[in-house]
This record gives sequence, structure tokens and C-alpha cells, in this order.
Amino acid sequence: MHTPVNQPSSSVSTANSDSNIQTKVSSGKGPPVEFVDPPEQVEVRVGKQARLHCEFRSSSVPVACCWIYNKTKVVVGGPRMSVRSSETQSDVEISQACPEDTGSYTVMVRNAKGSAQHTVSLGVIDQPDPPASQPVISQLSTESVVLSWTGPSFDGGTAVLGYKVEVRQEGQDKNESWTEVTSRCKNTTYHIRSGLAPLGRYCFRVRAYNSAGVSEPSQESECVEMVTKKEEKKGESESYITVTIDTKHKAKDHYNVHEKLGVGKFGQVFRMSHKDTGQEAAGKFYRARTAKDRTAARKEIELMNSLHHPKLVQCLAAYETSSEMVMVMEYIAGGELFERIVDDNFEHTEPTSARYMQQILEGMQYVHTQNIVHLDIKPENIVCVNTTGTRIKIIDFGLAAELEEGQPLLVMHGTPEFVAPEVISYEPVGLESDMWSIGVICFILLSGESPFQGNTAAETLALVTAAQFEFDQESFEDISDEAKDFISSLLKKDRRCRLSCAEALAHPWMASFAVMNRRPTKSLNKGKMKRFLARRKWKVTLTNSLKNAPSPAMDRCTIFLSRLPCNDLSILCWSQEAEEAFQSLDKQLQSEPRFQQALKDATLPKGATLRLTCLVNGSDRTVLFFIK
Repeated sequence: MHTPVNQPSSSVSTANSDSNIQTKVSSGKGPPVEFVDPPEQVEVRVGKQARLHCEFRSSSVPVACCWIYNKTKVVVGGPRMSVRSSETQSDVEISQACPEDTGSYTVMVRNAKGSAQHTVSLGVIDQPDPPASQPVISQLSTESVVLSWTGPSFDGGTAVLGYKVEVRQEGQDKNESWTEVTSRCKNTTYHIRSGLAPLGRYCFRVRAYNSAGVSEPSQESECVEMVTKKEEKKGESESYITVTIDTKHKAKDHYNVHEKLGVGKFGQVFRMSHKDTGQEAAGKFYRARTAKDRTAARKEIELMNSLHHPKLVQCLAAYETSSEMVMVMEYIAGGELFERIVDDNFEHTEPTSARYMQQILEGMQYVHTQNIVHLDIKPENIVCVNTTGTRIKIIDFGLAAELEEGQPLLVMHGTPEFVAPEVISYEPVGLESDMWSIGVICFILLSGESPFQGNTAAETLALVTAAQFEFDQESFEDISDEAKDFISSLLKKDRRCRLSCAEALAHPWMASFAVMNRRPTKSLNKGKMKRFLARRKWKVTLTNSLKNAPSPAMDRCTIFLSRLPCNDLSILCWSQEAEEAFQSLDKQLQSEPRFQQALKDATLPKGATLRLTCLVNGSDRTVLFFIK
């Protein structure tokens, strides 16, 4: 006799005088596979063992598993890697982890009823690279000096926590040791206020550190001799240069090129110094291989000739040869505004924030009077003139464009947290698009939080499109109602309803900050701002991902895909190799039945009840049990 059973796990019960068979069938309720407290992120030091462990509950057996690395490569094991799976868990172990192992690992678990997947992010961390540039010296006086440098090219896979500044005094003993000035510098600038002797000669170097360790030192700074009296402060220059592109010389004919300051989609930026005057500058070396690239570079240089204002970075010279295009800009050594604000020695209040916003509005008002829209206003593009004052400048007009009457301007670039809704919707942009970004800057400046930051880029874009934000009670507890109204007047979905620069400068909050400066004000908490800056280091801007899209249609397609829910997008992105691995899971499930718990001999007294239990694993097909 036989009994058909449609579940892989069965229990058979019978008595010694009765051959009747009873079958238990699972209810089948709940998901086919459910993960149990799976990890989201695993971090491990270079050279150590990494273990990615996922436990799960399956509604049926057998269970088949596989791991996919970065959605393209099937993890099959190797000399350093092993994969182990059972019916309740799956593991990937990597011995002597290296940076190349960093990425996302997705485990796919499948049974006869369905499947589930979970992604674990693995970070392999190491000490950071040394700071990319030697310290640059400015604001020299009798006993103090300001140092500025560029952060490391590679942070070791985890955020840089700070810098150690070291000094060495030059004397007769050339083997003089280095002395640590500070180990708690959080920014890429540091003001040494004491400990230096008049007429002393000093060199400086910097080390970066993260949670994994301390980097090797940077290159040494140039040796500097302290002065015997303070130099006269130079006022802010009101003379401007209209630049004509020099096609007969190279930039290196007139300038010495020093360390790299940054890298972007356009090319690279280096610190430079004029060979005759010694004036420091920043050289923007364009990647101008194509005619399109050169046209874009010329357009930016031409546009900079229209932007002569104390709150805007200035163009000093430009060069074009068959091999390169270079725009020479003024060198601003004060660092990013938001980095300055989180400095422990810097006061951060609502009135000081209003003063910064006033300067931003003054600069952008001039830009807008030239009928130019910036289109990339974000914290990184607002910098301090020096390391001690409160003057700022707006930089990087690489995405700026001049508006032309009767010709709508449609763009698809910007940073998700700061871009206006009309950019995401691929609708015409205008001067009002910059005002939205200014509103976001003000929101963060006062609270340390980003009003539209979601868990994913897709969620951020959705929040921006809906113009949904709120003033968190805790974050805005000490912020005036006038400031909140100022922000709300800029973050309007309909760009026609946003304040202009002139209207924003006339807003009651702007008018009241001078009054607030005359009464005691509470310092704002910098903790959230510090966390915001840490997150910013990991953001990938739409500028980099969409800037080179071949057409508006492709731009819209790309933005559409980025707005899909994460699960849908991940399905679209699996490689052919990964798809084949998933298909192989089905084949594994079609294995022959096997005993998980076989029948055992039993001896019982006469008249007792006998219970025989047998657990069988197999595919979700009919299993025949024969009792003899």
C-alpha cells in the first residue's frame, strides 16, 4: 500500500495491530524563506578573516543557496574563500581579507515554494594613505602660522577621523626629531597659535588617521622662517581681470605646478605658484581630448569673465594648447565652510549662520543679475577665504549656464540632496533652482540634518520631488520661527513661489540677525553636523553618474531606473553569470529524496503502542511511502 504526501517532511504513526497510516502536513503559511536577524554591514581589518553569516527559516526542504558578489560574480570559493550552506544558514569566509574583497555580497536562498535574497556589505578597512599634499603655509606671524593640506587619496575604506600635525625646527642638528603639535585636528587646516619662536625656521608634516590606524606622514612643507613683526593684512582685492585665453604658452611656462588638490569629472586641480610673483593659484587642468570637452572648457572660462564679485572665486588666467587646457583660479586656503563650523574652536550660532547665508545670497544675487544659474550649490562649493575670518566665497561654476530668453534650459545633473524638483522631473530650470539649493544649505547649517536625505538615492529623489520635509522638534528647538519661515519660503515645489535673492536678503530673518548679534545667543549643537559631514564623504553625486549621458532621453531613462525600489533595481542589475547561478538552484532542488531521519529498530512490550517516525527531504512532488 502507499500514501501520497506533498510535503518533504512527514511523520508516520501506526500500532502493532493496525497498519493505518496518519500523515502530518505543514500548513504552508508565511514566506517561503525568512532571514533571521541578518547583518547589513560587516567591517574587517586588512589581513584578518571576514565572515558573512546569514541564518534563515525555510518553509520546506530541500534548500539551495548561492552567493553573488557585486551582482555580477558568483562566489564559488577559492584559496582564500570558502562557502558553506545548510538548510538553516549560509556562510562566506574570507581569510586574509584585502581591499579587493570590499563590496556587496548577496545570498540567494531558494526552496520549492519560492526564494528570498539578502545583501551584506563588506568593508575591508586599512589605515589611510598619507595626506595627498604637503602642508601649505599662510598667515605667518611672529609665533603663529596656518597650515592647509589635502586629505588622503584613499581613506582606507572607512572615514578619516582626523589628522596629526608634526613640526621640526631646523638647526645645526639635521637629525632633529619631529614633535607632535596636535593629534585632534578634525579638518584639513590647522592654526598653530603658540610654541613657535620668532625667527625660528620650521618644517611641518601631517598624518591622517581612521579607526584602523595612522597613515604615513605627508610630504614635508617648505621650510619657513618666522617673522619679527606681523605683516600688514591685505584687504580684499577689488580689482578684477578679464581673461583672454593664451594659445601661445603653456601654463607651466608661467606657473610652477605643485601638489594635486582634487580630481573631478572635468580633470584635475593642482596648487600652483607664479614663477615671477610667487602668487599662489589653483590650476584646473581640463580633460580636453574631444572638441566637445574643449568647447565646455572655453564656455566656463568665458562665463567666469562675467562673474567679478568679492563673494565669487576669480579666474586669473587661461591657457589652451594642442595638448591641454588650463584655467588658473585664485587659491582659497580656508577650507569648506561646513568643515570650519564643526571645529571645536569655532562658535556656531544662529546669527553666525545668518551671516553666512547673507554672503551666499549676496554672491548669488550678482550671479543671477548676469542671468547665470549655478546649478551645483552644495557644501563643498562654499569655502572660507582664510582659516580665521568669516568671509566666504562660492566656487566651481563648471555646471553653470547662461539662461537665454525663449530657450528653456533642461539639465540632468546635480546632487540628490540639493537638486531642485524640476531637475529630477526634467523640466525647465531657472534662477529659482539655485534658491532651492540655498534653502537646503540653510536647513543643514542650522540643524546639521539634510531635509530630503533618504535611505537610498531613489528615496531621496522621491522626497525632493514631493518637496516633503519637516522641522524636527529636537533639531530646531533653539531655532527662531523667522529662520524656519525663511527656509520654508525657499523650499517650495513650485519654483515660481520661491524667494529671489533680493527677496531673501530682505526677509525678516536676514534683517534680524544684526539684532540677534547684540544679545546672548545659544551655541548650536555640532554633533549632527559632524555626522552629516561624515555621510557626505560617501555620497556619489548625480553629476558624476549622469553628466556624460548621451541624450536627454537617456538622462530620463537613467533617472527613472534610479527611482525604482531597491529590490526591483537589484533584479534588473543581475549579470548573466548570476542569473545562471539562480537557475542552478532550481536544479539542486530537484534532487532525489533522502532521509533526514531514518527509521530505527524498536523493541516494545506486547500491547504497547508503536510510533515510527521518518523525515524525508525531497522536491515538492509526490513522495510514495511503502510499509511492509
